[in-house]
Amino acid sequence: MTDALGDQLIAGGVIDAAQVGKAEAHSRHKDISLARAVVECGFARDVDVWRPWAKVHKMPFVDLEDDLAKGGRIRAAVLDLVPSDVVTEHRVVPVTLKGETLVLAVDDPVATYHLDTLRFVLGREIVAALATPTGIARAMAHYYDVAGSVDEADVTLPTDDEGDDAPIIRLVARMIRDAVDQSASDIHVEPMEDRVRVRFRKDGVLVEVASHEVHLLGPMTSRLKIMASMDIAEKRKPQDGRINVQVAGRPIDIRASVLPSNHGETIVMRLLDKERGLVSLPELGFHIHDLERFRGAIDRPNGIVLVTGPTGSGKTTTLYAALSELNRPDVKIITAEDPVEYEIHGINQVQVHGKIGLSFARILRAMLRQAPNVILVGEIRDHETAEVAIQAALTGHLVFATLHTNDAPSALARLADMGVKPFLVSASVQAVVAQRLVRKLCRSCAVVYDPEPSELAAVGLEAERVAGRTIKRAEGCSDCGFTGYAGRVAVYEMLSMDSELRDMTFRNEPTMTIRAQGERSGKLTTMRADGLRKVLDGVTSISELLRVVHAADAQPAAGDVA
Repeated sequence: MTDALGDQLIAGGVIDAAQVGKAEAHSRHKDISLARAVVECGFARDVDVWRPWAKVHKMPFVDLEDDLAKGGRIRAAVLDLVPSDVVTEHRVVPVTLKGETLVLAVDDPVATYHLDTLRFVLGREIVAALATPTGIARAMAHYYDVAGSVDEADVTLPTDDEGDDAPIIRLVARMIRDAVDQSASDIHVEPMEDRVRVRFRKDGVLVEVASHEVHLLGPMTSRLKIMASMDIAEKRKPQDGRINVQVAGRPIDIRASVLPSNHGETIVMRLLDKERGLVSLPELGFHIHDLERFRGAIDRPNGIVLVTGPTGSGKTTTLYAALSELNRPDVKIITAEDPVEYEIHGINQVQVHGKIGLSFARILRAMLRQAPNVILVGEIRDHETAEVAIQAALTGHLVFATLHTNDAPSALARLADMGVKPFLVSASVQAVVAQRLVRKLCRSCAVVYDPEPSELAAVGLEAERVAGRTIKRAEGCSDCGFTGYAGRVAVYEMLSMDSELRDMTFRNEPTMTIRAQGERSGKLTTMRADGLRKVLDGVTSISELLRVVHAADAQPAAGDVA
């Protein structure tokens, strides 16, 4: 029947032959049905797979999710025929009576062996109809107030009284648990005209994981707002909040943001796994030469070290790794963060509170009276914060800070744009690190290949320079969810200041001039060059590097690629 289902899915335009092949491999690896494998691989929605699966097995198909979207139309008299303990044990839902025959919805057309038992237990004739696993679970929750096959026991959420909202609470708990299990960094709950889309950001790429009925948006939004201590009555303004949960005993910190949109409030939740967030400097992905330069910068007693990049590029992880290396009994470290993402034992961490006037600049001034050796400023956003940070660096403190710039040399100009005098920037900045995150190739399925000349040209490589080196591309297997990638690593651009670069900064010379001088002197390792090292080491692929580091970026110098 497996081949028949694959043929049905291809004939119906649900998926193509290549996807069927990958799903079959996943099916064998996980020892699950082809239908479940197709959905787990993200190739199609379960309703689009289960409907033709029912046709293959000559079974009627019942869309329980559509039934619930219309308010739930299964009659109480039918529901009363099957006790809740039977529903839970056998994972069935009564749908209707045809004469004296009871129609039961099941989610697996093969596992119908328990129907004989149910005929004896219920004392009537039974026929089976096929429904999706999601439909069965939601119908069980709606009609019987039981959790179906979804086990939320390992998710501890802040709640006082479940009451009538228990199904929504379980739905939210399952969503969070699934995101943690899949190592997602974000959950996006997005209202659309005809449905509510749920997407996870995994390894920096958004993947749709669920689709809910529109009528669930209100309860889901209210539940998440309550958990994040937001105002559930306010639906016109953006809101921010925080949620603390435990998943399988692990503490997870969630930063939630609500934004009104044309179809309702869209919610984005960023997940911070406190047990997995801290890594050491060698684990970050620095090339050995750049790691030595970075350690040289952070081992200085004073000055400022800047880390730049867009949101979600791993800046905080890099800074925490640096602080962890400096965290010794004889060193006092204080941080100002918004928010405090991970707690580090032995470090004094201060949370910014804008509503009470506790800004970065105010915390910084107070810090200096605490006689610290090392200071971390979560983000330099304005002239006041920049000026205080620079002054701290010039008065004997080692200062770490983040900025939002596209590359390392631009950070110097950004400080000047904020109103900091060029001679202060020149005297205080020790090093600037710009970074992005690229996906790592899956170790199980990465394939060695000979790239086309056009691919090499796109990243500025000549064929002679890759002779004898191994270049790999993504393939996809069940271990990586058929993406070809598993995990991420940073690509870095590091600028170390020397006397010539300081003179150029003092004279406020253009960023491109400073970049060119940094490359000539070897004080600037470009992001593209670092990415190419990782391509040649088989860590990532050319296509992934091009996705993250734009082709218009400066080409690497001849000696950049080791």
